[in-house]
Amino acid sequence: MKFFIDTADLDEIAEAKGWGCLAGVTTNPTLYAKTGGKLQDFEPHMLKIAKLCEGLPVSAESTATDTEGMIEEGKRLAALAPNIVVKLPVCEAGLAACRALADAGIRVNMTLVFSAAQALLAANAGARYISPFVGRFDDIAEDGISQLGDVIACIGNYDWSGKNVDGEVEIITASVRTPNHVVQAALMGADIATVPMAALKKCVRHPLTDQGLASFEADWAKVVAGA
Repeated sequence: MKFFIDTADLDEIAEAKGWGCLAGVTTNPTLYAKTGGKLQDFEPHMLKIAKLCEGLPVSAESTATDTEGMIEEGKRLAALAPNIVVKLPVCEAGLAACRALADAGIRVNMTLVFSAAQALLAANAGARYISPFVGRFDDIAEDGISQLGDVIACIGNYDWSGKNVDGEVEIITASVRTPNHVVQAALMGADIATVPMAALKKCVRHPLTDQGLASFEADWAKVVAGA
């Protein structure tokens, strides 16, 4: 399973990329707002991310609410850099825009997916990536991992050749809160997990690793002291 980072923060992206295991970036209006970015700087900021992650897919989300607006903004975003993927919400307008963008050879990440039915519609509309949310189900005491499993199974049942520019659909596990979400998604065969920096760092850490490192350092200090 590939790791994307879910952020619009350039420093976080650079740090995660430096670990050598980053395969892409996803952003959304909320994440951009957290950087303190201004409206006029949105597209230049997406371009900065795309250049920082050259060769890796970077999802930039349209903020339009109607089909024509999504198509227009999507084409503009896709023209910024070859690795930018247009992110659209799964809704009537989003599905129609997805089809138009896919027909124009533009990769689309369909987001805010909460059911297998929505995922199937998105794939048929030409989505290159589908982002089912996990953590938000937990927020309402429902099982997001189970819903993710349904999406993976349904999408995996079919050949999506001819539906989008690459002829394949990848599942991006989104709204990831914990390392357990990552592990469960991988066990189910999700293609990608997009993870915020805080959760990504939790995936790196383990108390037994910390204990082992402390022990090694203490033992080596004794060796140095006796030299």
